[in-house]
Amino acid sequence: MIFAKVPEAGKVKTRLAETIGEDKALKVYLTLLNHTHAVASKVEVDKLLFYSGDVDSFDMLDYYRIPKTIQEGDGLGERMSNAFVRSFAQGYDKVVIIGSDCYDLSAEVIDEAFEALHEHDFVLGPANDGGYYLLGMRKLETKIFLNKTWSGPDVFLDTILDLKSWDCNYHILPTLSDVDHEADLSDELKDEVGI
Repeated sequence: MIFAKVPEAGKVKTRLAETIGEDKALKVYLTLLNHTHAVASKVEVDKLLFYSGDVDSFDMLDYYRIPKTIQEGDGLGERMSNAFVRSFAQGYDKVVIIGSDCYDLSAEVIDEAFEALHEHDFVLGPANDGGYYLLGMRKLETKIFLNKTWSGPDVFLDTILDLKSWDCNYHILPTLSDVDHEADLSDELKDEVGI
């Protein structure tokens, strides 16, 4: 499952836009979307794009060439929970969610996540901002999305503490960088966007 926002200036990468401007922040987000699509396309699994925003302003179906649906729920935790419920209800026995903010993400990391789910109940990809860029599970456990401060610095830690308290086994992927602030922009990404 890929979570993404419809790319509109002023509505994506708002923290990044504070220092580089809305137009450049939009270019960064479009680059991140292209990267996420390229990476996901290399992974041999079924895919579904969950978007938020006004899809009429940008047709994500043509953009991603994979099925799309709207994110449902009030907050990020509820939206992710609903996405997992939907996927497991369709009969999948391993489900992974990624965002569209990680320029370091590779197909190999996603493959490792699915491989880890053969022997682990959960897999997490920690982001260096304290959140995570990937979450996977082989059994539906919606309580993992409760009592979290989303976009806060302790989401990954709080999730691990929950898993330990529930006596679940889990696998941790390499720590990667989400792009939220100007300091998160790699030289390669700056060159690609023209910053």
